[in-house]
Amino acid sequence: MEFAETQLVITATVLLAVTVAVNACPPSDREALLAFKAAVTEPYLGIFNSWTGSDCCANWYGVSCDPDSKRVADIILRGESEDPIFEKAGRSGYMTGSLSPSLCKLDRLTTLVVADWKAISGDIPTCLTSLPHLRILDLIGNKISGPIPVDIGNLNRLTVLNLADNQISGSLPPSLAKLNSLMHLDLSNNRLAGETPTDIGKLSMMSRALLNRNELTGPIPTSFANIYRLADLDLSQNRLTGSIPVQIGSMPVLSTLNLDSNRLTGSIPETLLSNSGLNILNLSRNGLEGKLPDVFSPKTYFTAIDLSYNNLRGSIPTTLAAAKFIGHLDLSHNHLCGAIPSGSPFDHLEASSFADNDCLCGMPLQTC
Repeated sequence: MEFAETQLVITATVLLAVTVAVNACPPSDREALLAFKAAVTEPYLGIFNSWTGSDCCANWYGVSCDPDSKRVADIILRGESEDPIFEKAGRSGYMTGSLSPSLCKLDRLTTLVVADWKAISGDIPTCLTSLPHLRILDLIGNKISGPIPVDIGNLNRLTVLNLADNQISGSLPPSLAKLNSLMHLDLSNNRLAGETPTDIGKLSMMSRALLNRNELTGPIPTSFANIYRLADLDLSQNRLTGSIPVQIGSMPVLSTLNLDSNRLTGSIPETLLSNSGLNILNLSRNGLEGKLPDVFSPKTYFTAIDLSYNNLRGSIPTTLAAAKFIGHLDLSHNHLCGAIPSGSPFDHLEASSFADNDCLCGMPLQTC
């Protein structure tokens, strides 16, 4: 009887071990994760303390797996989080090291977020562009350098590409325009140079394009106007030249347009100021010339218009007073002249909104 019981226990143990092995992540995925862990150092929070045991699908911090295949599907590690581990430590995350190419062995990965760790450096592994299921690549807030991989366009399922607040250099790869599923593009605050691909308008699904605070040169591609869903376009604080494409003012859902702090010239397209959907417009600190288009109407609704630090001439259009709402208006540091119209929005604007023009007069400046 004792022998039979012993055999039963052994059989049950073996079955349990087999069941655990079947339901665990494959050893290759576990090894890839441990290689990633070995290439970084996280000294304060201990987020990798849970990365133990044979099953990387079982309570490894920031790791989740496909329930059917047991393959690693998501890595989500954010250095800015409301997770209790951050609240207990009373600090945000900090991590050094680099991104290991071992991540590329996780060929069922759909989400890779290693964000806001402040000190992860080195290049983006070029082999990441071979991950066929990747939908989200978010590496914001580190010290990653080097170029964007030239074959980034191979990630045809990618919906989010966020590389902002790093030290990425080089040019925008032409293959970027092949990301047919891309909805959110944020490359802001890097060291990207060169011209924007002229066919960037092929990104027909994109709703946000943030390329500000780089060193981009050349003209604004007219093809931006082909992106029907684009609501937020920020190209500010670059070295862009040429005129503002008239077509951009006719974009149907564009809500925010920031082109400030470039080297743009020419006149302001009338379509920008007559677009009833545009809510925030910043064209300040350029070399824009000509008169302010007289195209305002009762449909005009702007939270903010900033046209300061340009070479605009002529008078302020009286139709501005007919606008439904203009929250903030800055026309300072131009060459405007004549009387400031009365009524809204001028009755709630400060003198600084009109300062340093050639010969403006009227409230809130001195009377004419």
